[in-house]
Amino acid sequence: MTQIKKAYIGAQIHDGFTLHLHHALAVFADGSRRVMDANALPKGCPTQVLTGGMITPGFVDLQVNGGGGIMFNDDQSVAALTTIAQAHLSTGTAAILPTLITDTPARTRAAIDAVAQAITQKVAGIIGIHLEGPHLSVARKGAHDPNLIRKMTDDDLALLLKAAETLPNVMVTVAPETTSNAQIKTMADAGIIVSLGHTDADYQTCIGAFDVGARCVTHLFNAMSQLGSREPGLVGATLSRGDIYAGFIADGVHVNPATIGIALAAKPRSEHIFLVTDAMATLGSAIDSFQLNGRDVFRKHQQLTLADGTLAGADLEIPRALSFMMNDVGDSPELAIPRATTTPASLLRESSGVGRLEAAAVYLPAEGGKPVLL
Repeated sequence: MTQIKKAYIGAQIHDGFTLHLHHALAVFADGSRRVMDANALPKGCPTQVLTGGMITPGFVDLQVNGGGGIMFNDDQSVAALTTIAQAHLSTGTAAILPTLITDTPARTRAAIDAVAQAITQKVAGIIGIHLEGPHLSVARKGAHDPNLIRKMTDDDLALLLKAAETLPNVMVTVAPETTSNAQIKTMADAGIIVSLGHTDADYQTCIGAFDVGARCVTHLFNAMSQLGSREPGLVGATLSRGDIYAGFIADGVHVNPATIGIALAAKPRSEHIFLVTDAMATLGSAIDSFQLNGRDVFRKHQQLTLADGTLAGADLEIPRALSFMMNDVGDSPELAIPRATTTPASLLRESSGVGRLEAAAVYLPAEGGKPVLL
């Protein structure tokens, strides 16, 4: 065994699966990490005493539209991806899927190419791409530009399949109204993570999409057919299936905490619900406005909206989402931490260990201060 370089004690430790009390995180000279009984540390081991708080794996965020003052839709370059990733890293998020909101075919290709280059250049934190659109429903467009929403063509499908051959992880958000079950199956068979969202499809249609390979739902409750007494919609389809993952924007704006609690109680496998920020350029930046597809987005009271009041992404970081889940929703730390670490990582095709302490660790101070990477 290599020598312990430093051991951290005094904080709770969640390894992404289990919450450990009265333990230490030992960091070895070779860079590996291990949770140990604090009383079992070697005598004279270099130790840093933390004042409460919690050590967790670095967070995993599968829906990141921007950060550091930059929107991925505005700049599909390695430099932009580096800035976005660094902004999220400063909040404890060690792995992201840069997300392109509905845009032109040319920008979609540029986004895929930029992510491929960033991964080749080993830009820290970039683990693939999420394409949210353009194959959505205009009826549930949210802040997506309706002029850019369209049906998936053979050329679109070919581009996605080629991306799946190149990138470790490709996630797409689609609507059954503009994407056929045959296309969903083809993507799923190729290893693409197919997520339903921005759709007004009925329950049976959504169940059919799940049956052919869709595995996830994008920002549950937002921009989708709702749970009704006679028509369960996508919300009902998601909550009725234990095998389906779902992302939540836990900011107190997008979904009421009581609604989240009901969803957690209703879903057969509530551990398949994970957290996303849906972060925009504002994360890690003091800017109070930016543009999305030529439209102004305004930041006020921890909300991002278009001029007409339509929500446009979220002004949110993972630590605040975790705090909201535990303090407002009533999620236990044992369940909340995996929603930002091991659960989203388990949805990936190639996780490379992200979401675990072995890949990255972050310290969340008890007093609610800024996360610190260990």
